[in-house]
Amino acid sequence: MDRNLALELVRVTEAAALASSKFMGKGDKNGADGAAVEAMRRAFESVNISGEVVIGEGELDEAPMLYIGEKVGKSASDSIEVDIAVDPLDGTTLIAKGLPNVISVIAIGSKGSLLNAPDTYMKKIVVGPGAKGAIDLNKTAEENIIAVSKALGKKTNQMTIAVQDRERHNYIIDAARKLGTRIQMFGDGDVATAIATCFDETGIDMMMGIGGGPEGVITAAAIKCMGGDMQAQIYPLSEQEVNRCYELGFTDEELEKVLTIDDLAKGDNLFFAATGITEGDLLSGVKHIGGNRAKTQSVVMRAKTGTIRFVDAIHSLDKNDILVDLMKKYSIE
Repeated sequence: MDRNLALELVRVTEAAALASSKFMGKGDKNGADGAAVEAMRRAFESVNISGEVVIGEGELDEAPMLYIGEKVGKSASDSIEVDIAVDPLDGTTLIAKGLPNVISVIAIGSKGSLLNAPDTYMKKIVVGPGAKGAIDLNKTAEENIIAVSKALGKKTNQMTIAVQDRERHNYIIDAARKLGTRIQMFGDGDVATAIATCFDETGIDMMMGIGGGPEGVITAAAIKCMGGDMQAQIYPLSEQEVNRCYELGFTDEELEKVLTIDDLAKGDNLFFAATGITEGDLLSGVKHIGGNRAKTQSVVMRAKTGTIRFVDAIHSLDKNDILVDLMKKYSIE
């Protein structure tokens, strides 16, 4: 895939971020999600790919979707065929409340490179490059914290692990407190937090917990681009989710399997792009600066080269046809 595709992807996540930012703190998560989805769908029309969405918005959500199987891109005679994993708005509840760490994300890989994960829960451990090879989902939370601390050359009481604020994660919190490990709790949207494990300045050494399966595949693509490590297991928490897995062709054996990062995102022909919507640990949020202009900050990565680029941009909103149309549709300024 052409390396110039990286900047094309940033334009797509920027469009979704700018459109949804107008809803920040307004209590309308479906409106924000709808604007992000529509902006991303339209922005894809200018990208020279023949793409198929293999990870889209979960069908269990009551929200608009870039659905699994949807075709996006120019789809011209010279367009490369790719798998696409998208989350136009990672953190719908967070943006409705005006909370941090909301991002728009895309992962793209060669055909067949991204796992078609069901829209159920997934158990995950994510670490940065310094702890690559140290994690094992078959071991306890305590054992994994100790193994990562040794790999990083830290004492367990010098580490910080990110854990989603959910009762189902009490076993992780108990293990961390036993070892004196610092815990950074977060709300919805675990992609941004997972990515933060690969950047020293965030202070996050690892992320553990049970979150969305589709988001797990997107995370794996990003982590692979940055040389980190991840293990996961499809982890349905209800009979409805178990049946959903069966409907998609997953067997009991596959549901029990521990997935490596290479199972989730194969090869190195992978790109990842994200744009901040609200302020986060890694990316600044959209800032409306007057004169109908806005600033965005994005990150784009390529697995083949390991290159990570941060992209700062200033947008004239009244010259962006996608945004002008969406603002009229949603009657917002």
